[in-house]
Amino acid sequence: MRWPSGAAVRPHGGAAPSRHAGVVTVEDAFLRSVLPGRAPDRLARRGPLGLLVDPWGCHFDPSRPSLVERLIVEGKTAGQEHSARDGIARLRALDLSKYNAHQPNLPAPQPGYVLVIDQTHGDASLMGAGRDRFLAMLAAARDEHPGRPILLRSHPETIRHLRPGHLGPADLRPGDSLCDGDISPWRLLENAHAVYAVSSQLGYEAILAGHRPRLFGQPFYAGWGLSHDEAPLPQGRRGTASVETLFAASHLLAPVWYDPCRDRLTGFDGAVDQLEAEVKVFRQDRGGHLAHGMRLWKRPFIARAFGDAHRVRFAKRPGPDVTLAWAGKASDTPQAVRVEDGFIRSRGLGADLTPPLSLVADDLGIYYDPTRESRLERLIAEGPPPGGTARAERLIQAIRAAGLSKYNLSGSTYHPAGTARPRILVPGQVEDDASIRLGAGAERTNLDLLRRVRRDNPGAHLIYKPHPDVEAGLRPGVIAPDALRGLADEVAAAADPIALLAHVDEVWTITSTLGFEALLRHVPVTVLGAPFYAGWGLTRDLGPVPARRVARPDLAALVHACLIAYPRYRDPATGLPCPVEVAIDRLQDGSSPRPPMLRLLAKVQGALAGQSWIWRR
Repeated sequence: MRWPSGAAVRPHGGAAPSRHAGVVTVEDAFLRSVLPGRAPDRLARRGPLGLLVDPWGCHFDPSRPSLVERLIVEGKTAGQEHSARDGIARLRALDLSKYNAHQPNLPAPQPGYVLVIDQTHGDASLMGAGRDRFLAMLAAARDEHPGRPILLRSHPETIRHLRPGHLGPADLRPGDSLCDGDISPWRLLENAHAVYAVSSQLGYEAILAGHRPRLFGQPFYAGWGLSHDEAPLPQGRRGTASVETLFAASHLLAPVWYDPCRDRLTGFDGAVDQLEAEVKVFRQDRGGHLAHGMRLWKRPFIARAFGDAHRVRFAKRPGPDVTLAWAGKASDTPQAVRVEDGFIRSRGLGADLTPPLSLVADDLGIYYDPTRESRLERLIAEGPPPGGTARAERLIQAIRAAGLSKYNLSGSTYHPAGTARPRILVPGQVEDDASIRLGAGAERTNLDLLRRVRRDNPGAHLIYKPHPDVEAGLRPGVIAPDALRGLADEVAAAADPIALLAHVDEVWTITSTLGFEALLRHVPVTVLGAPFYAGWGLTRDLGPVPARRVARPDLAALVHACLIAYPRYRDPATGLPCPVEVAIDRLQDGSSPRPPMLRLLAKVQGALAGQSWIWRR
């Protein structure tokens, strides 16, 4: 980053240079990271996702206007109101704050309390204010709301014993309580009757949540007519501003946001995408994992994918302490989170031992098992968060433009046969696949599938596409050539399945993921089983779809649940959790994981495909 000629750069609190030069102050942005920067955890060493680089002042120093203030006063936020409303709604829906080690499922106390927000000793935003200021705030909260309980909120760094606060249990009276747990800031604000702060960012988030907080300092969000100010700024200093105007300045325009995976600057939404990915992983893994049912070759990437907070341990046998299990091996550990490959997996087959770019970790069931509710089903039923529909639509376009699929295998060029009959693509499947065992209807083999499609479509041109694992000789599901005659008009051996979709009028399948990929390309899909994408009104369902699938999402909502909200992605270039958009980039630029040197083992597995009990452990 380049600075103006003659300017000096300093973090907040640093000494100004003795020479006569302008000073640019640098401070963390209001959406920082998972953990506070002082936390000893290695996650804290990732640094902030954004900085406030201010050539005018510093946002917490009221002695002179800062960049945030000038953006508002000079009208630079005009036209940003809609984006600001979406940004606020997105942070609330995703439960994101400056620090994000809270646990969203922890309940807040019963509504009706007065929330008093403590801060740490030495916080630069206090501008020298000490314990007396906080005691005065606490006294005012009691005087102005007699009979209501006080809830004292400790700072995240105080909760982690990194820095002391100003108030503590000794300052509370009977009926009051101390909040020193990992409760979501948004939940605390939703249940609060009133909010008191000195200069904490939680006081700002109170404004975003609809409160008019009582302030005992002069933070950047005071003086705009959005708070009750104990120490008002000079008359005419700031004027009035809407919540959206203030957010546009503080989050959309003032910060410099950084994308650590692509190593480049990004915007507010890009920073939220990255933080969402990191927070999802932290929330699922914060307690550490004891894993079971992971094959030896999978253990290195499982250890990387789930080991950010604590090292993953692997159990030799199932037991009540297991927290993570490969979905197909989870029957002996029903309490464990089930792990499986995601829907944008890799450039190469899992049977070839290619590590995945994405995994799913399901605490309810697993997506391919329709006999019980999965976390994916619940996400589909809930619908996307604010901004999710537009993001999913952009993702669909990116996937279609890049020609991406689950495995992204290069295939032979497909030349469609000349015919006036409607073309139906029939994708073959691995016949011992769990989605067949648990989700098939009357047809459970590739031969039965073809017979059904031919019976129901006697005048159609059927194109049969064998599954790549079956073609490679790694899994069962081969149809003998004699049996294919009279059923399939074409056998698209080794063809690119995504290229095939451009030349067909319809797809018929039992539970194949290719049906989902067809939906992305607006190809009609008929299903004979109950795959994860069936039963939502987007497919013609001839199979045993669960009655509980009553939601009717559009395609974008389905895609958001399946490709954004449900999986977790890992960037192979940086090792960081990443949003799906980074995974798409890696698949396109060729930097996604490749099959390892264990390729010989994959070939041995293929030779023993008929004896899979030997190696599928």
